[in-house]
Order: sequence, then C-alpha cells, then structure tokens
Amino acid sequence: MEQPSAQARWEQRTQRPLLALALLFAVAYAVPIVDNPADPTLALACTVTEWVVWGAFATDYLVRLAIAPCRREFVRTHWLDLGAVVLPVLQPLRLLRMVSTLLLVGRRARMASQIQLTTYVAGAVVGLLMFGSLAVLSVERESPNGNIKTLGDALWWSFTTMTTVGYGDHAPTTGLGRILAVGLMLSGIALLGVVTANIAAWFIARFDQDDVEERRQTEEVRALRAEVAALSGTSVPHPHTPEKAGPRP
Repeated sequence: MEQPSAQARWEQRTQRPLLALALLFAVAYAVPIVDNPADPTLALACTVTEWVVWGAFATDYLVRLAIAPCRREFVRTHWLDLGAVVLPVLQPLRLLRMVSTLLLVGRRARMASQIQLTTYVAGAVVGLLMFGSLAVLSVERESPNGNIKTLGDALWWSFTTMTTVGYGDHAPTTGLGRILAVGLMLSGIALLGVVTANIAAWFIARFDQDDVEERRQTEEVRALRAEVAALSGTSVPHPHTPEKAGPRP
C-alpha cells in the first residue's frame, strides 16, 4: 500500500486546527463591527487575533511549500494561496485580511476529502452572506448618504444581492462598498450555478438508480419465469414477445 506523502500528512493533521482558527477569526472580525463603538482593549485583542490567524495560514502555506516534492509546481498550482498570503502584507487593511483568510480557508476546505460538495457550498453561502454583511456594514455605516446602518440592513442587502434579486431599497454609496457589492454579486452567481448543478446531478443520480432497480427487477422476473418453465416442461414466451396465434379450427 502506497504511503501518503509528507505534504498530504501535514494537510490532514492541520485541517481541523486551521478550520477552528478560521472560526476564531470570524468571531474576532465580527465583534468590533457589531459592538460599535467597541472597547479599545477588545478591538486590539480582535485585531491581534486576526493577524495571528492569518499568520497561521501563512505558516501553513510556507510549510507545505517546503515539504512539497516540486516547489515550482506547488507555487504554480497554488498561486491563489500565495496571493492570499501576500495580500495583507502589501497593504495591512482589515478588509484585506478578511478576504485573504476567506480565500485560504476555502482552499484548505476543498482539500478535505471528508467535506462533501453540499456541505462546502452551504458553508460558502453562509460565510459569504455573513462576511459580506459585516464588511459592507463596516464601510457604509459612517457614510453620510448611506442607508445601510444596522446589521439587519446589511444582511438583507447581502441576501438580495447574492440571489440577484436586488430590490434597491438598500445599496452601498461608497467606492469600497460598491467593490464589495461586485464581489458579492459574482460570488452569488457562481454559487447559484454550483447549487443548481448539484441539484440537477442529484436528480440524475436518482433517475439512474431507479432505472437500475427497474432493470434488476425485470431480470429477476425473467429468471423466475425461466425457472417455472423449466419445472413445468413448457416454454414461456419472452415478456416483450407477443404469442403467435395458433390455427383456427
């Protein structure tokens, strides 16, 4: 039996700790936005936590790069991971740390064989909805002309944006808020496509399963008819072949 590589063993061992750190990052990112204005000590603790979590994912990338069989191939195939690691260093904005951490979490989650596609898509939808709401609230709350002032407004706006409904009752007015809106729109369209494809694949699988079951039952009926015919010494016509009429008297 082939032994897993050092990289595969590292990814398996660090999967759960990194996902737990990602949940910690989510709490640290949300608290100062929801509890506004936050206590300075609490805000500092949350900022330190965000940087620590990002540092853990950056360290994970460097370790995987060091133990990869071919480092050049690893960088070429994990360029998005590298961009997410470098992004906050170039310009240490809180929003960039959020974006880069989401990218790294998503990349590591896709590597977990135990995570099914449905679970991953559901988690991605909830994550984008929550982080999109928090991000737009943080940049639109202080805008003089903005109408996204509460977490409820932000959640409603994120939901209508991701589902491409767009009632227009709430909309970002700042440049950064509109950039967030574009990202949320594109992400929502992509996720809706994945959800639709997943549902269609489920129906196709069900139809195939029913077809296989019907064929199995048909074969069992044929075998039973053949067995009855052998025991009675008579021939039994094929179920799909009509019997020939005998000569009339």
